Amino acid sequence: MADTAPFDRSGSLVEHLNIAPSGSGPLDGTTFTVKDNIDVAGHKTSYGSPAWRDAHPAPRHNALCVDQMLAAGARCVGKAVADEFTYSLDGESQFFGTPRNAKAPDRIPGGSSSGSAASVANGLADFSICTDSGGSIRVPASLCGLWGIRPSLHRISEAGVLPFMPSVSTVGLLAARFDHLEAATRVALRSRPNKKAPLKRLLVLSEAMEIADETVREQATSKLGKIADRTGLSPEPILLSQLLGEDIPLSDCNTRALRNLQTAEFQNTVGSWIETNRPGLGFTFSMAYGNVQSFDRIAALDSIMRCEQLFELINAALTPGIVICFPTTPVIAPLKGSLSTLDAVMDFYDRTMTITAFAGVGRLPEISAPLLTVDGCPVGLSFAAGHYQDEFLLAAVHEMVG
Repeated sequence: MADTAPFDRSGSLVEHLNIAPSGSGPLDGTTFTVKDNIDVAGHKTSYGSPAWRDAHPAPRHNALCVDQMLAAGARCVGKAVADEFTYSLDGESQFFGTPRNAKAPDRIPGGSSSGSAASVANGLADFSICTDSGGSIRVPASLCGLWGIRPSLHRISEAGVLPFMPSVSTVGLLAARFDHLEAATRVALRSRPNKKAPLKRLLVLSEAMEIADETVREQATSKLGKIADRTGLSPEPILLSQLLGEDIPLSDCNTRALRNLQTAEFQNTVGSWIETNRPGLGFTFSMAYGNVQSFDRIAALDSIMRCEQLFELINAALTPGIVICFPTTPVIAPLKGSLSTLDAVMDFYDRTMTITAFAGVGRLPEISAPLLTVDGCPVGLSFAAGHYQDEFLLAAVHEMVG
């Protein structure tokens, strides 16, 4: 279980820290945690696996993104629990426990940035540095009622971040408040002051709305109406095939592109170490890893081509001034322990990744905003823009939701 202090019942931290800022700047007075696949000097990085932690020395240097936050005035207060090898979206760890979802304590926090989300949602930190590949920032942001950003692929330095799925994974942030998310993101992006780009169109990804639970869809539609009143922009429903000008369903982003690419890359980055060292594996991860072991790598070659095709088509369509919106997740957080059958797991993962894979293959910046509430539980509403339009997206979301 996580080594947590008596005052912390969130189960969100592997280790409590108190690392003072190294400088002063826009993050003065704020605190942050670090997902435990990101290096903090002198402290072992577990990667969500005790076997990995015990087999590797403590890093000599902070990850560069950690140094950026410290230099900008923030204080690091802990290393946050992550799902095993960060290969999950549920946040239930056999080794470190399930961090507490502050907004829905009987439900999962989402993963793999489970401890990052819980540390922020439970008030231990203002923001957390974490990573996202198939939804590992956006899903816990949605299920825990937080702001979360997956920036454009590789906009933030990954030096000192353990390798996962290089063509998809990126560093991002979770925060309880938008101003903290924006300030920390701009530090990480190395943003310079820039002229505010005009928000011209608000598209709504129809297929993402259709696969969401009816209650989520109703809440999203209601919120979009309020955004229209605020901005004067009428939300424009659009199918992916209409956006791209080709007959490509949204599900292709996951099943014919991202999923296979992720699996093949995981074989290289982590699978070889697992096969060589034969560490103890958690039950849930072992089931997922079985798919990795049996995967036909040649099948991934077509998926690499598909990812590149989708990247080009999506970004040709998302020209400056356009934001596209959709529910971050199609459901509220499942109850703890409810993902215990294959049918339950497949429903949660397939529907969720159908949505999250869109920004993954597009290499898009996406912000999950805590704007929806269904049956007393939070759900995120996501906004995405074209590749490398991160600063525009931050400004646009501020204009739309304040």
